[in-house]
Amino acid sequence: MARDDNGGRTRRRSGGRDAKNAAAAATSAVKQLPRGAVRNPISPIEPLSADQIEMIHHASLRILAEVGMEILGDDAKAVFKGAGVEVKPDTDLIKFDPAFIEESIKTAPSTFKLHARNADRTVSFGEGYINFCPVASAPNATDADRGRRQGNWEDFRNLTRLTQSLNCMSFIPGYPVEPTDIDRRTRHLEAMRDFSFLTDMAFHNYSLGPQRTKDGLDLARIVRGNITEEQFLAEPSIMTIVNTNSPLKLDSPMGHGIIEHAKNGQISVVTPFTLAGAMAPVTIAGALAQQNAEFLVGLSLAQCAKPGAPVVYGGFTSNVDMKTGAPAFGTPEYVKAAQAGGQLTRRYGVPYRSSGVCAANIPDAQAAWETQMSLWATMTGGADMVMHAAGWMEGGLSASFEKMVIDADMIQMLQAYMQPIEVSEATLGLDAIADVGPGGHFFGTPQTMERFETAFYSPMLSDWRNYETWSEDGSKTAYQRANTVYKQLLSEYEEPAIDPATKDAINDFVDRRIAEGGSFDDD
Repeated sequence: MARDDNGGRTRRRSGGRDAKNAAAAATSAVKQLPRGAVRNPISPIEPLSADQIEMIHHASLRILAEVGMEILGDDAKAVFKGAGVEVKPDTDLIKFDPAFIEESIKTAPSTFKLHARNADRTVSFGEGYINFCPVASAPNATDADRGRRQGNWEDFRNLTRLTQSLNCMSFIPGYPVEPTDIDRRTRHLEAMRDFSFLTDMAFHNYSLGPQRTKDGLDLARIVRGNITEEQFLAEPSIMTIVNTNSPLKLDSPMGHGIIEHAKNGQISVVTPFTLAGAMAPVTIAGALAQQNAEFLVGLSLAQCAKPGAPVVYGGFTSNVDMKTGAPAFGTPEYVKAAQAGGQLTRRYGVPYRSSGVCAANIPDAQAAWETQMSLWATMTGGADMVMHAAGWMEGGLSASFEKMVIDADMIQMLQAYMQPIEVSEATLGLDAIADVGPGGHFFGTPQTMERFETAFYSPMLSDWRNYETWSEDGSKTAYQRANTVYKQLLSEYEEPAIDPATKDAINDFVDRRIAEGGSFDDD
């Protein structure tokens, strides 16, 4: 059963809260854009020519044919062998015929949806929408009050609540912070129960062994109202992030995750971790070729397991600091790689995942400019899914409460930017211009009075008051204001409504699996 904030067990039934939530949103001083899908009308920036994209594609095929990729896991090898790939019994290294890869690409779908228990939170891939997601898998949490600390259940749940409270967040791509104070064997069960109750979004299933993978798939069906296997197969309801072990290795749990999600019609986001100069060639072209090769193996595995299985191209190529070896994000190289990754994705006709990331250690100016560079790259690169778009700190080692809010404000600005400019008789303002004439002002015109509340984007955090007024009010920085805003959002948070029978079914499943010992995959 679910635990309440005091650690006790509870079966609270939630329902009828929609009106209360709407009222709270209406009275909140936190300024947010309305919740809903955001279509990206921006033509992608393409730093590479069509010929250069083909060069990278064929370089990827050469890598797979001449060097090959290590596939750890008997089930993945069996799937490839069943598809006609030569699998030698004395080695994990498999070399792939280019024709096999080319055929696999043809069956991957270009569009699909990720279905949430709240149908209004279902999101689309490959239809021109851009979906922003919070930080995932950080080992530490941080805020201005308590500083940096090891991930724990309380912070996990509050970051999950904050994700639900931020209208610009689309779905949950992993634990916002690792709740290390939950037994690792049952952690995935408690975490997914929290996702099911504290949000009404779709969420993520970690491919960290057969039992954890199966638990996530089983729970996803229950969360959707215990839908039939046929409906589950036809309606993707959970996704997994599969990171290849760059360079050129696919670990056994990751391969198993791809296979099981594919067989069940669920989404795999195949994402190589290709840092140029460390886990990939030092050149962006070389890193992209390796990223592409590793992705194509993941895509092929999914299509061999079930032709037509939904797969997302995960791009995560960046560079390292050549002085220290530390990852760098939000760099010019990251931006170009993200945009070029979108070009490769469109060549294959599959959806694209990118990330809004930075290497800064606190939410300072560096964090803002690196994250803004990254977010701009995702928008101009044509990403369908933007992971780590809010809250990511120090190269992914921390999830910051304040930065969740700072990033949400930047995301909202991008969302406002993506709204088209209306050009009509009403917006051209010819009557207002005629009324004011030379040398006047437009503050009091009918057009201004009709539109002054909605004419411009209203920020969550920016303080536009003059210096004297700002100073008299305490000279608060954006970091301090973000601290206030995240606390306000948490104070206003209400659990989203859920069908009582579904809630009971989730509790029953999780309680039974915990009683059985959870997962022993990594023992």
